This record gives sequence, C-alpha cells and structure tokens, in this order.
Amino acid sequence: MNASLAIESKLPSVGTTIFTVMSALAQEAGAINLGQGFPDFEPDPRLTDAVAEAMRAGHNQYPPMAGNLLLRTRVAEKFAATQGVRFDPQTEVTITSGATQAILSTIMAVVRPGDEVILLEPAFDSYIPNIELTGGVPVPVALEPGDFRPDFAAIEAALSPRTRLVIVNTPHNPSGRIWRRADWERLADVLAGREVFVLSDEVYEHMVYDGAPHVSAAAVPALAGRSFIVSSFGKTLHVTGWKLGSVLAPAPLTAEFRKVHQFTVFTANSAMQQGIASYLADPAPWQGLAAFYQAKRDRFLAGLARTPLRPLPCEGSYFVCAGYEDVVSLRDLDERAACEWLTREIGVAAIPLSAFYAAPTEQRIIRFCFAKREATLDAALERLARL
Repeated sequence: MNASLAIESKLPSVGTTIFTVMSALAQEAGAINLGQGFPDFEPDPRLTDAVAEAMRAGHNQYPPMAGNLLLRTRVAEKFAATQGVRFDPQTEVTITSGATQAILSTIMAVVRPGDEVILLEPAFDSYIPNIELTGGVPVPVALEPGDFRPDFAAIEAALSPRTRLVIVNTPHNPSGRIWRRADWERLADVLAGREVFVLSDEVYEHMVYDGAPHVSAAAVPALAGRSFIVSSFGKTLHVTGWKLGSVLAPAPLTAEFRKVHQFTVFTANSAMQQGIASYLADPAPWQGLAAFYQAKRDRFLAGLARTPLRPLPCEGSYFVCAGYEDVVSLRDLDERAACEWLTREIGVAAIPLSAFYAAPTEQRIIRFCFAKREATLDAALERLARL
C-alpha cells in the first residue's frame, strides 16, 4: 500500500470513548456491564411487529426529509399532552437519526466559528466534539460538585458577547438530577435581552421519579422561542440501536435546523418511523415508563445500601452515581482506576464521573446504569456486596 497523506485532525484530543473502553474491559473480564447506557432486555414485541409490518407494507424508500408525518404528529400530540405546548407537525417537528445527530445538527445550524457555547459539566461526551467541529468554542461551567444543581451565578459569569448557545440536559446524564420550572425560569432571567439559543437535551424525558414532572424548556414561555428540544425514541422505547430521535423548535428555528439535517442524513429509517408511529397510537408505553424504571432504580438503590458505596440522589434518567470514599479498596484510586479495579476484581463495570469533564476532575464518584433486567441487577449487587 502506498503511503497515505497525513490528516490534521479536527478533533486532536478525541480518542476512544470511555464507554467503549469499559465495555471492552467488561467483556474481557467477564464482568456485568453497568457502564454503558443501554437496556439488556428486548422491546415490546408489538413494536418490532409494527416495524416488520411497515416493511411488508412498502415503507422501504425515502420518507419525507422532515420525517414520517404521522410520527411527527404523534410526537407533537405527546408533547402537548405532557407539557401543554403545541408544535406544528408540519413546520416544527423533525425526525432525526438519533439524538446524537439531532444535537450535532442543531449546533451546526446555530454556531459559527468563534461562537461560544456554554455546557454544564459533567456533560455527555458528544457535546464538546460537536461544538469543536463547527469551529465553536466550548465554555464548560461546572454544576455544583456532589449535588449537581445548576450554578446560575457561574452561568451568568460565563456569558459573553460571543455566547451563541447554552446546552442543558434534563433528566441529567450522568447525575440523574432534573431541572425544575424554577431552574428554567432562572435561566430565562439570565438570558433575557441576549441573542442566545438553548439546546435542551431531554432524551430521558419520561424517566422522572417520585411523582415529579418533567419540565421542558419549551414549557417556559420566556425560553420557548429560543429553544431546540431533543428527544429519543431509542431511550423511550428500549431500542437504542435503532437510532431515531426528534427535534422540536419554533418554525424559524426548525427551518434552519432542516437546512443542516437534509445535507447530513437527509432523513431517517422509513420502516422504523412508520412502525413507531403505529405503535404510539397507544400512549401506554411512554405513560408507564417512569414507574417501570423507578422500580428498577429502587431495587438497585436498596441493593447499594448493603454496600459501602454511597448512592447520590437519582431524580430521573436510568443512571445512579455513587461515591466510593468509604470503600477501603477504592478510596485511594482515581475514578478511572477505581472503575477498572471494580471490573477486574469485583466483576461489575461502571463509568468514572471524570469522563464527563473536559478538564481533570476527581470527586470519587462513579456511574452505574440500571436499565437492566432484574436478574442482571441482582447479580451485580451480589458482587458489589463483597466490597
């Protein structure tokens, strides 16, 4: 093979993600993988049957660029039912190839070279590379250490004339915290009078516990006109490998989003869109999701109580963080080393919280995913009890 040209990387600091690394280590060690965030159980057979029927019915060619209109209508109806806000399926709802594409396309639509983007850390690992690919400047702002509530004084201090976008994730990965209406209203006050957009990553919208509501950025009138709302069918329907999501935004914002969307993926999987649209004629699957995952959360927290790990509050998502400062074998290790030790010596894989920060940050906290079968959670808890 001839020598290839050297490529100057657009993402020189990006390597293999910690999720890939820990999953590979879990497989090598024969560990139970509570690191990567995906279910180990199958979706409702009615959903897969609906997709198969859509294929047989001829939904195998390009759907509309913005997505299957029936599915867009279902998304708009669901949002109206949960948030009391109506989006026009024709001009304000777009179906995407997963939430990751939705987030990247939103950033590409809004951010220009030199623009600053505020993100709240710990943050999902795609945000900063997405910002950098557009020529934007990431401006990380730390959530309150250990508590992971927003620090609005720090957010306001981070704003500058170059700020173009603020990214918020609620329910929050990795901490499991949620934003309440008062939080959104504080953000609205901070952004008042500024030409700054909001990207609200709400992929765990139906996983909010203990009777608390999920509050979307779009449900706050002072933010609705500047916000892009990202959701995920993969998370809601236990089909993360299908990579389908949606973006809701006012018509002028959606028009700019679709300009990017049509030249990245153009559209998303046709049969899956039609199958999901048919399946969501019954709202029960998403209406019962909070109770379904709260039972798993409570089971996992009860098991952690029998270990020296210190679980942090989990108000939403399917993640629980835990401190390990009281675990003799772990307390002198950094978070990545602690996760590697747990994987090899105890047989349970987790993710270091430090992986969700741009700069080195150590709090002796690790993240577990409880989107697993009861048998998987019980087996993992039995091993963790040996700590």
